[in-house]
Amino acid sequence: MLNKVSVSQIAELSKLSKSYVSQVKHGKRPPSKKLLEALSQLKPGRDYIDEFLRSRGQGLSPRTLEFYGSILNRAIEVAQPGTRPSKINAYLESLNGNLGNKHAHYRALRAFFNWLYSPKSGLNLSVQDNPMLYVDPPKVPKLILPSLSKSQVELLIEKAKGVRNKAIIALFVESGLRLSELANIKPKDIDWENKVIKTLGKGGKEGYAPFGKFSEQYLKTWLDQYQPNGNIWGINKRAIQTMLRRLEADTEIPCSPHTFRRTFACLLRKAGLDTMTIKDLGRWESLEMVQRYTRSVTFNDSLRFYKAPLS
Repeated sequence: MLNKVSVSQIAELSKLSKSYVSQVKHGKRPPSKKLLEALSQLKPGRDYIDEFLRSRGQGLSPRTLEFYGSILNRAIEVAQPGTRPSKINAYLESLNGNLGNKHAHYRALRAFFNWLYSPKSGLNLSVQDNPMLYVDPPKVPKLILPSLSKSQVELLIEKAKGVRNKAIIALFVESGLRLSELANIKPKDIDWENKVIKTLGKGGKEGYAPFGKFSEQYLKTWLDQYQPNGNIWGINKRAIQTMLRRLEADTEIPCSPHTFRRTFACLLRKAGLDTMTIKDLGRWESLEMVQRYTRSVTFNDSLRFYKAPLS
């Protein structure tokens, strides 16, 4: 292991000088007990990544785990205990592609090192030595992500073929459901009296999504025609995506589950709901995500709800 890891990494992990570690590495001095203890903690980089992914398996979706795994295995040369911040910065700078790609790598490395330098890893590393504390995130421009107006949604529903497709679009926009959540709705999940749907969201978390009278009428019309044996649609999420792509090609209006989820947030914000309420209704984990989704809401949209405090 002494020959597989750089002098800098061993020195960082053992808190011994680089010159001493280098001398041991070249057989000029015997290893101390402290150095041997540090080396005993070292494993091949892939082992750390596998342990990290296993530790997160209960709280993250398979798609998120796949995202972490693909990035960390590509970054295996820096995904090691004792890696210096300068090496992580150099790795991020070396990446091709846009700033969004670099930021994705930054987020994955931050999650990995936060675990590595916590008691959960079992390495007894100090949190203060976490190199990501000294790595600044790549600055990503604050883009205004697309959302739809109410009239655009109504046009999509008008152009959609069949009651089922109309019900899917209406429910996407009125509930803020993710694709996997909507695709897996079963009859027992729908509470018609309170107009909420029980969901199984990211990381296996249970929650509830609201719906209104508009989507209720389409849902009831569809379920009067179709007797579910599984989910209420009779098709899977891939088929739903295919339907939406065709509708987008026909109408030239953005037509994806993420666009509908942003539209859900933006229409509620334009209706005067505060971001905390929208966060709870859409089952987001942070206000930051709601703010990103509602960036297209303008000053004039909010001005309609302004009440002068002294007038």
